[in-house]
Amino acid sequence: MPVNRLAADLRLVVTRMARRLRQHAGGGRSPSQLAMLATIERRGPMTLGELAAAEQVQPPTVTSVVARLEEGGLVVRTTHERDRRVSVVAVTPAGVEYLRESRRAKEAFLARKLAAMSDEDRAALARSAVLLGDMLAETHEEVS
Repeated sequence: MPVNRLAADLRLVVTRMARRLRQHAGGGRSPSQLAMLATIERRGPMTLGELAAAEQVQPPTVTSVVARLEEGGLVVRTTHERDRRVSVVAVTPAGVEYLRESRRAKEAFLARKLAAMSDEDRAALARSAVLLGDMLAETHEEVS
């Protein structure tokens, strides 16, 4: 298979997989909300500017998404200890639990699909997962 064709096929299947996993995540949160919540959980408390840079979005987008997460009790905003004009956002215990449940739902969906496959197909996917992980690690790009 030509490299360009494989690249197109991988892009399409990864996009579809991400969409299906979002559908099984539950909770009615947008992809942006889930991505930002996961980033805050992974990196720890951060300023809204740091979150905007990490997510590669504009500050107004971060402000809007964080407001919705805060309304849902998933994050808490505090004032920066050295600069009272700056807000720091952190994940709440409810936010950690929300992410845990979301991940469980996604993994349960995948487990059901994998259980229906042959051992040979599961082995091929296991190898593919390693290769894709290696490919992403080589590019030094962050995946949300």
